[in-house]
Amino acid sequence: MTIEEIESLPYRPCVGIMLVNANGLVFAGQRIDGPEGAWQMPQGGIDEGESPADAAFRELEEETGAGRDLVVPLGSLDEWICYDLPTDLIPKLWGGRFRGQRQKWFLFRFVGTDDQIDIVTKDPEFNEWRWCPQSDLLTRIVPFKTRTYRRVFEEFEALT
Repeated sequence: MTIEEIESLPYRPCVGIMLVNANGLVFAGQRIDGPEGAWQMPQGGIDEGESPADAAFRELEEETGAGRDLVVPLGSLDEWICYDLPTDLIPKLWGGRFRGQRQKWFLFRFVGTDDQIDIVTKDPEFNEWRWCPQSDLLTRIVPFKTRTYRRVFEEFEALT
């Protein structure tokens, strides 16, 4: 794809979820389909006709097994955050239809127990998970998400 073709592509509408436990640690999952060591917070696309909040609850349950009964909503960002994919990934993801993602971020507190987290779901995205400090997660994510994660952490700092 040419630079002009890439720049003309839209962003995929998506939600991101920062899930924190009682100790303020952040849920991180190691992606099954990424390079080894590629960790991230739960995220996913918004279905047709679905609100961002409903998408956040759905994605959280699909990726972690944590339903609405195991989380308390603490807030969301007013603005959407966009990030661009590396150019070599654009043709490989989502049929080459998107240049990156436009994300609405939500903050939830996990009020369950660790044994209620279940990443072995119908369509698993993670092969391992952990609670970690924000600074640790920043060293484990793919580089093109670093700016987004820093902003999310800064925006939610007062609520965690």
